[in-house]
Amino acid sequence: MDLAALYHRPESEFAYLYTEDTVHIRLRTKKDDVVKVNLLAGDTYLHYSEAWYQTGQAMTKVATSDIHDYWQCEWQLAPNRLAYAFRVQGNDGEQVFYCDRGVYPIDDHDILKQVNAYFRLPYFHEIDRVKTPVWVKDTVWYQIFPERFANGDPTNDPENTLPWGARKHPRHDDFYGGDLQGIIDHLDYLENLGITGIYLTPIFKGDTNHKYDTNDYMTIDPAFGHPKILKELVSQAHARGMRVMLDAVFNHIGYTSNQWQDVLTNQADSVYSDWFYVQEFPVKAFEAVDYSGGEQFDRHQLTYQTFAFEPHMPKLNTANPQVKAYLLEVARHYIQTFDIDGWRLDVANEVDHQFWKDFHRTCVNLKADFYIVGEIWHSAQRFLEGDEFHAIMNYPLTDQIKDFFFGPVVKDYTIENIMTNRQFIDRITSQRMLYRAQTNQVQFNLLDSHDTDRILSRANYDRDKVQSALVFMFLQTGTPCIYYGTEIGLDGGNDPDNRKCMVWEKDKQDQAMLQFTKDLIKVRQTYSDLIHFASIDWSRDLPSDRILAFKKDYYGQTLRAYFNQGNQDLQIGLDKNTKIVLTNIAEVEGGYIQVRPGTYMVSVN
Repeated sequence: MDLAALYHRPESEFAYLYTEDTVHIRLRTKKDDVVKVNLLAGDTYLHYSEAWYQTGQAMTKVATSDIHDYWQCEWQLAPNRLAYAFRVQGNDGEQVFYCDRGVYPIDDHDILKQVNAYFRLPYFHEIDRVKTPVWVKDTVWYQIFPERFANGDPTNDPENTLPWGARKHPRHDDFYGGDLQGIIDHLDYLENLGITGIYLTPIFKGDTNHKYDTNDYMTIDPAFGHPKILKELVSQAHARGMRVMLDAVFNHIGYTSNQWQDVLTNQADSVYSDWFYVQEFPVKAFEAVDYSGGEQFDRHQLTYQTFAFEPHMPKLNTANPQVKAYLLEVARHYIQTFDIDGWRLDVANEVDHQFWKDFHRTCVNLKADFYIVGEIWHSAQRFLEGDEFHAIMNYPLTDQIKDFFFGPVVKDYTIENIMTNRQFIDRITSQRMLYRAQTNQVQFNLLDSHDTDRILSRANYDRDKVQSALVFMFLQTGTPCIYYGTEIGLDGGNDPDNRKCMVWEKDKQDQAMLQFTKDLIKVRQTYSDLIHFASIDWSRDLPSDRILAFKKDYYGQTLRAYFNQGNQDLQIGLDKNTKIVLTNIAEVEGGYIQVRPGTYMVSVN
């Protein structure tokens, strides 16, 4: 047995309070190295009178990556404290005792009886449990880029607004007149689609069409509407059973904001000079970037910190008490005044943790089931400990799904090694094991957004691949999001091409894709508990390493899914109780179904 591979960490994703009376305990071992694990656990103060360390509770192998196995068991609390260790048996017959002090022979009775040698969860406080909003796991989100969704009120169009969809490939500086009224006008469309959550990119006053250069957080951009319109949007959405999440940019502020302009005018004497990370006075002023003519300056000459060296986005010092008070008031205002249900937080990983802790406390104290999502593109355990974010935009999952189903992005060279099912399973399993179960249940899963190319373009316009990838994502734990227009076949490369105007003419929409999306959402909602709470059991004996297959069992119901990205048919036997709930396959003959290359099949029995 490889003893160096044994890993556990108390009060983390390896040992945590799942519900108010249930604990999850995990252990990581080397792949295929261990055949049996028992949790030796009991109350600290009963250790000597009840020799619970002699028996133990069996743990189950719940996940396998390319190099590790993960074991887990559930412990019912009685009372609210736990001392525990692991009895681990290798496939070579060796047994060891793994505790807080290391690894010992299983017959070392001295260490077995030393209660202080055990891992400890000293006392379970409900207030410390990582809590996530219950409603989120059943929500299907729809991301809207307001300037490009619908123009409901032409009277508020900004100067030089172009006719809707005038350019086949929009530019960074284009305006088309999309607004909040346009979203209200199409709420029936979203309801008919099956959407239960709307995520809007920033709607606050800014100079650009995307508003990530927010100048005034307390003002809705006049081109989008006014406070009464936002109230009406939230109210009408709630009446349809939809939640509303807004997008906040607290890492930086817009160049033309009053605060930054005061710094440019008064320099070190500005009352806002400490609101920013000024490296050198006098601050050199730069005009807003003109994207149509290329760069106007040398970024290395900047005398202040910014977002990604963008001079029109000076970085805020969120540790400054005045900055913090201002931004927390923004958070309070939109919850109290407009009754929003969530915040998506831009560039969340570049803001200090203490600010996010105060932000979290502010939001959930106003609305206990409020949802907070951070834009983080990498592993984020520290942000997901229950006192900052509930979830992140799950780009690590996004990238793996797109690479498996669509293949890698190839430029100027050839990639011979396409991702195998084994590699794919390894990578998404490792990502899932980074977090607690309640966190995984509300992760914000997506395949494209305003920051990525659209999946139809990424898949080289192969609709079967797009559908397969969407089906796979919708069957995973987490809350799925559709980027506006995906459901009708909207295409586009990276920014700004991924921000095309929504197409509303039915004869220009992909109606088959629209019906598929409705069917997919219906399956997700019908089998929500099965998708969320059942562990995933991967099939590994498959005729091709480009085929994915798994099943989920939950209270006597089984969901099976097959995704054939290989070059040969996969024949699946069907029993009389099998119900096919999603497929792009037409023929079922003689109790078998052929999952042809490029197709998928999902069944429930």
